Amino acid sequence: MEPLAKLISALSLSLIITAYLIIEIKNLRYATYVNILQALLMCSLIVIFAGQNPGLYSWALTVFITKVIIIPFLLLRTIRRTGALEVPPVIGYFGSIIFITLIVVILYRVTHRYVDFIAPTPLATQEPFRTNLAVSLALFIMGLYCILVRRDAIKTVLGLIILQNGVHLSLVSLVPLLEETGIIGIVTDVVIAVYLLLYIIQGVYQKFGSTDTFNLKGLRW
Repeated sequence: MEPLAKLISALSLSLIITAYLIIEIKNLRYATYVNILQALLMCSLIVIFAGQNPGLYSWALTVFITKVIIIPFLLLRTIRRTGALEVPPVIGYFGSIIFITLIVVILYRVTHRYVDFIAPTPLATQEPFRTNLAVSLALFIMGLYCILVRRDAIKTVLGLIILQNGVHLSLVSLVPLLEETGIIGIVTDVVIAVYLLLYIIQGVYQKFGSTDTFNLKGLRW
C-alpha cells in the first residue's frame, strides 16, 4: 500500500477509536473535546482527497467551521447549563465494548470479502477506499447505537454527529472525484439540527432538571 493510502487508512481507523471514546467517556465536556478531534480527522481526510478534487476544499472548510468551532461551542455552552456528567446509559461499558468490537470486526470482514458486490465503482474496491467503506458503516452503526442506548440527550446529539461522519466518510470515499461531492457534503451538514436539538435539550432540562431522555415520557399536551 502506498504511503498516502496508509495515511488515509490510519486516519479513517482513528475515527472508530474517537467514536468509541465519545460514546464511552462519562464526562460530556471531555467527550466534546474528543468530538473536536474526530472532526479534525474528518477534515484532514477531506483535504487529502481534495488533492484530486479541488472542489472538496470548500467542504473541508465548512467541516472545520461547523464541526470544530460552532458545534463544540454550542455543545459546551449547553453542558455548562445542564451539567458535565452523563446520565447513566442503558448498556454499560463492557456491553458497549463487546458490541462495538463485534460490529467493527464483522463489517471489516464483510466489506473486504464482498467488496466487489458492495462497492458501486471499481475504485471503491481498492485500498484505502475499501477500508474506508468498512469504517463508514461502522461509524454509522456506532452513531445509531449511541442514539438508541445512551439516555443522556447530549450523547444523543454526539451520536448523531458520529452517524453523520460515517455518511460523509462513505461519500468522500465512494465518489471522491465527483464535482457534486463537496456540495452534497456541505448541504448535509447537521449544524442546524444540532442547534435545534440543543435548544430543545435546554428546555427539557429547565422542566425536569435533567438531560435524561427517559424524562420525555412525562411530556404531555
